[in-house]
Amino acid sequence: YVLSVLKFTYPTLFQGWQTFIGGLLLHVSWKLGWVEINSSSRSDVLKWLPASLLFVGIIYAGSRALSRLAVPVFFILHNVAEVLICGYQKYFWKEKTPPAKICSALFLLAAAGCLPFNDSQFDPDGYFWAVIHFFCVGAYKVLQKLQKPSILRSLVWWYTP
Repeated sequence: YVLSVLKFTYPTLFQGWQTFIGGLLLHVSWKLGWVEINSSSRSDVLKWLPASLLFVGIIYAGSRALSRLAVPVFFILHNVAEVLICGYQKYFWKEKTPPAKICSALFLLAAAGCLPFNDSQFDPDGYFWAVIHFFCVGAYKVLQKLQKPSILRSLVWWYTP
């Protein structure tokens, strides 16, 4: 809605504002004693760096793609990240993948591959940012499965009375 109807084409400014407000609220919560933030070692913080960069890539590239593509086109391309994850699980983790999932992934890949040729509002920049977006989404989800889920708990402890 913000991108298409209101023609808001500065998503980075909006994301920066959201990040600033989130950081400010976290800092105020820490000062009020609602949140306890433990000082962590550099290695704990560095474990979060790749995921943080991928997350920023997801938001930035997704916003740029959405500002240039129709929403249904964007979502078809966004779902290609599931193909990346499926392929990673099958070929690198050697997980047994059901034939129906492989078939579904191939159909999704074929649909996304045919999409630029049938898009009446084709915009190369929109597709460029969509490709970056789905690679960031796929890499983020793979990285999320590789990391232990308790890393965040070691950095921030929510205060419960």
